[in-house]
Formats: sequence, structure tokens, C-alpha cells
Amino acid sequence: MARNPEALADFYCQALRFDRIDVGTLGLGAQRVHLVAASGAGYPQPRASNDPWFQHIAIVVTDIRTAYRRALDHGATPISIDGPRHLPKSSGGVTAWKFRDPEGHPLELLAFSLETCPDYWRDRRDDGLCIGIDHSAIVVADTARSIAFYAGFGFQATAHSTNRGAEQAALDGLADPLVAVTALTLPDRDPPHLELLEYCAPLTTRPRNPWEIDDVAATRLMLVDGESVLLRDPDGHFIQAVP
Repeated sequence: MARNPEALADFYCQALRFDRIDVGTLGLGAQRVHLVAASGAGYPQPRASNDPWFQHIAIVVTDIRTAYRRALDHGATPISIDGPRHLPKSSGGVTAWKFRDPEGHPLELLAFSLETCPDYWRDRRDDGLCIGIDHSAIVVADTARSIAFYAGFGFQATAHSTNRGAEQAALDGLADPLVAVTALTLPDRDPPHLELLEYCAPLTTRPRNPWEIDDVAATRLMLVDGESVLLRDPDGHFIQAVP
């Protein structure tokens, strides 16, 4: 949701090298982002990486220091402390930096080492500075519940790690976080995949989403163009199911 889609599109194109596909649609490599105009309040305040409504997309870059400085020059606001952080092998062995776009939406820059780089991104390392979207990550209250829900759409849990330590704290901008990270993928599909982030510490002091539902079933909210369906998952995150 964007209060000013045109200005926000300028940020994504100038800072992060997205291309304009059509009105409201931006492309980066093979992946797409849709900016939907919204009135009223913007991203919830106050805000932190463990808030129940937190969700980000992770943008793969080939030179994270250059991409980091470029984002800052165009109005990005850091979440991470002291720039990009290299995570230990137990947490994926990647270098990452979390930040917000000018309207407050969370984003992440992600750089793989040659040893940890998936084949999909290794084959695209010559495509420029920002080469695509690796995943969308959402904060969840109960990983098992979310796995069961997304299994209904064909997702399978393919990787898990428990991340903590000084580097994770700096990445998240939190004091001593402990986060269970679970990757969900669709079989035989290219990126992006979905990541579930369950923060065991610090526990958020924010109320859970008022629209949260108690069971695995989703609540259908509305039909879009008579075909696709807009849903909320068990933690209240919007998803759109399309044919």
C-alpha cells in the first residue's frame, strides 16, 4: 500500500534499479512488485523488526556496500545498526542490511557469497547491481500454524535456522533477538520464496493484529476482478490468491 505510488516508484527505480512495467507495477529481473494506492494512515507506528505486522522483501545485490550507500542517498531509513552485517554460517552465511523505503515499508538488501549463492542467483550475477527478489519474510506468532496454513497453497518447508547473536541484533536493530527462520518454497518454482520469522525474544509489546484468526483457515475478504481472492493468513498478513 502506498500513499504516493508515483513518488515511491521513483525511489524503487532510482535507488534500487527497478524498471517500470506499467502503472503501479515495477520489475526487477523476473520478479514484480505492485504498488497499490491507499489513503489514510501509513505504515504502523511505532515499528520494530519483531512487530506482528512486520513484512519485508529481500532484494539480491551483487555489491552490497554500493547498493547500501545508493539506498541511503535516495532517502532510505536504516533498520540495521552500522550498515550491512555478515551473518554466521548457522544463520545463512549471507551479508544483509534492513531498511525502510520513504513511506516506511521494510526492505532488505541481501548479498550471497560465492559459496552460499544459490544457482538461480549465481547465473544472474552479471545482470547489474540489484538483480531480483529472493524472498518475502513475515513475522508469525506460531511457525507450525503458519506452515499448516501455507501448505494449503502448495508451500513446503525447505530450510530452518535459529538466529541469534550480535550480528543478528545489529541486523534487526533489536536487543538480543532470538528468531526462528523457516523457508517455505513452491516445488519447481523460481524465487521468490516465503520466510516465516518467529521472534522468541524479545517478545513484542505491541498487540497482535486485531484481525488475527484463531484457526488454520483463512478469511476471504473480497474478490478481485472476479477471479483472484484477497485473504488474510493466521497472523493477519494480506495474501492474494490468483488462478
